[in-house]
Order: sequence, then C-alpha cells, then structure tokens
Amino acid sequence: MPDRRNINIPRIEIVGITALPEIENGAELGLMIVMAAIGQDTSLEDGDILVVTQKVISKAEGRIVDLRTVTPSERGLKLSIETERDPRLVELILRESKSLIKIDSERGIIIAETHHGFICANAGIDQSNVAGEHMVSLLPKDPDGSARRIREEVAQVLGVRVAVIISDTFGRAWREGQVNFAIGVSGIDPILDYRGSLDKQGSVLKTTSIAIADELVAAGEMVMGKAEGIPVALIRGYRYQPSAGGVAYLLRDPASDLFR
Repeated sequence: MPDRRNINIPRIEIVGITALPEIENGAELGLMIVMAAIGQDTSLEDGDILVVTQKVISKAEGRIVDLRTVTPSERGLKLSIETERDPRLVELILRESKSLIKIDSERGIIIAETHHGFICANAGIDQSNVAGEHMVSLLPKDPDGSARRIREEVAQVLGVRVAVIISDTFGRAWREGQVNFAIGVSGIDPILDYRGSLDKQGSVLKTTSIAIADELVAAGEMVMGKAEGIPVALIRGYRYQPSAGGVAYLLRDPASDLFR
C-alpha cells in the first residue's frame, strides 16, 4: 500500500458557536463571538471564516420593529387587501423595497428588490426567532459594514484576521427548498473566478465563476439550523482569497439579467 501520510488532502471543519446570550440592541457581536468561541474551546485563528445569521445582526443594530408602531400608507392598504396580508407588514415591505418584482395575490407573496439589491420574499422581513407576537426583523441597513465591524472587533480582542459573512435564507427560482445566501461580506473575495484557467483537458474556462460566499454560508447552515439557536458558524481550513470587496460582486447587473 502507498504511504499516504504526506498527501495534502483538502478538508474543512465547520463548528457551531453555541452559548451566545440573547442579543440586544447595541451588543458588541465580535466580542461576544470571541468569548463564546473561547468558552467552548474553539478560539478563533488567523484565516478562520465566521458565518453570522442576519437575525442577530438585526437585533444588535436595532432593526427590530413593533408592527403596532407602523401606520400603513394608502398604497400599503391597497396592496394588503390584494394580498390579504397584514397592512402594517405590507407597509414595511414597501419601505424596505427599491421595487416590487412580482405580486402573487392568490398566495399572498410579494417578491421585492431591497435597497441593497437583493431579490427576495417580503424584502427580507421576518417574524421568526423574534420575541413578541407583533415584532418583526428587518435586514441590516449595511450588511457589509456589519461584517466589517465584527472583523474589527475580533482583531482588536484577539489580534487575529478572520473573514466574516452575513447570511440569510432565500428561496430559489425553479428549485424547491430554501438556501442560505450571503448578504454581507468582509475580508474575503465572494467570487472564486476560474475564467482564464485551464481544466484537466487543457481547455480554457471562459464563464465559470463560483459564488464561494454563498457556498460557505450554505455549508455553515449544516451546524446552525433554523430552530437550534446557533447563530454563528466557524469555518476552518478553507483557503480563501482576502479582499476588500463586498456583497455587491454577487449581485447581477439588471442589464445582463435574462429573467427580469
């Protein structure tokens, strides 16, 4: 048998960061993640990637809204009747949207383009994992900035360089089931571009670019789940390309979008 001990076998490790306390407005998430990681004996290292759910970001940044404080506009009232949705929720969807892409009146679904450029149901507004019957969470105003602040806090506390990706769950056209997508990126190039490189047959790759940030947050979901209360995943061992770019690199220019 050949000696395989020195063969470099690619592998990554994904670890859920547990035992974070309930997140409140103004929380220093970077510090809290560091302490939780140390507490479970998985202290952060240079080159680690942190996947952080949108929900805890929104809580820390005060993006939780009580529907009872929302006064619907005339447009919101009309659309709520058409979709049979809560008019206060519909009003928030309108406020958080750059445009409405599709309205399915029969199923009460509103697909919107957010001010960030994300196309998703209800402009990313969510009522799950938020305390209170009338409470909803909005997407962070600047998810890239949110990711950058966590990176900076981790560097300040531990002196290590990590990448941070903010995740949210979107549906996909033509496919059943939902998948985690990157909505904020800091410290990592979100696109792995193979264009110009050669495949094993020597052919030049012309169009292949991989949304590596999306793949990483989807992998992180395996240890986070939707109901387990684990809002952060640590990914270790993936050799990513550092970058100062953000999530905008993942958003397709409408001029090249064949489906809008």
